[in-house]
Amino acid sequence: MAFASPITLSDAIAERFRRLRGEGRRALVCYLTAGHPDYSRSLALVRGIVEAGADIVEVGVPFSDPLADGPVIQASSQQALERGMTFDRSLDLIREAGIDCPVVLFSYLNPVMAAGADALARARAAGADGLLITDLPLGADPPLEARFAEGPLDYVRLVAPTTPRTRMAEIARHGSGFVYLISRLGVTGERSDIAAELPATISLLRGVTDLPVCVGFGISTPDQAATVARLADGVVVGSALVRAAEVSVDAAIHLVRGLRTAIDAI
Repeated sequence: MAFASPITLSDAIAERFRRLRGEGRRALVCYLTAGHPDYSRSLALVRGIVEAGADIVEVGVPFSDPLADGPVIQASSQQALERGMTFDRSLDLIREAGIDCPVVLFSYLNPVMAAGADALARARAAGADGLLITDLPLGADPPLEARFAEGPLDYVRLVAPTTPRTRMAEIARHGSGFVYLISRLGVTGERSDIAAELPATISLLRGVTDLPVCVGFGISTPDQAATVARLADGVVVGSALVRAAEVSVDAAIHLVRGLRTAIDAI
């Protein structure tokens, strides 16, 4: 499938990191599943977490087989699907939220391919600035990867903690916006500690790319976020935020405020 001709590429992600560097601060990247717990609360969450201090919002497109995700995000995706969320409804959410904050569309490959040749152009028109595909590793489909890289959205690539240095460099070279470093092997989910090898992995990745490095998977508390922020350009929080959203919109916003305070205090 060929994708439609790109519209103007956003520079919102690069500009956000430039601003943060100038202020000596680290990015707080927050993941939410589109349509969870329902559309109206999801809309309130997107707006609320930006007001609470999120620098980048990852909007997860619900998918029926989210193998890379742990039980919390899997459950949120299933709940959103049962309530009628689709790729295009996820774009509606981004558009309606109208936030002054970069948005990364976080998706498995299938929903993007099923959405048609103009899927990325529609996402950009809705207000998305970046794209992250969880299940398309470098080299799996070079022509498709090239179309994503040449499209209207920054193409954020994932790096695993076991990735060799030469492959890290190649992954980063084929991405843009920032590099998402997975802090540990396994699926997404909350953890009680930070992987001991994380500082060395971040240092290795910094040695092969000038892109900002953001670390996710397993970061769930303000203390953990502060620890990672001392090492990386950004901290990604997903499962803990989705779990809080299941309690209430206010609980999720409260968590983001706590994360923001901890990160800014380093």
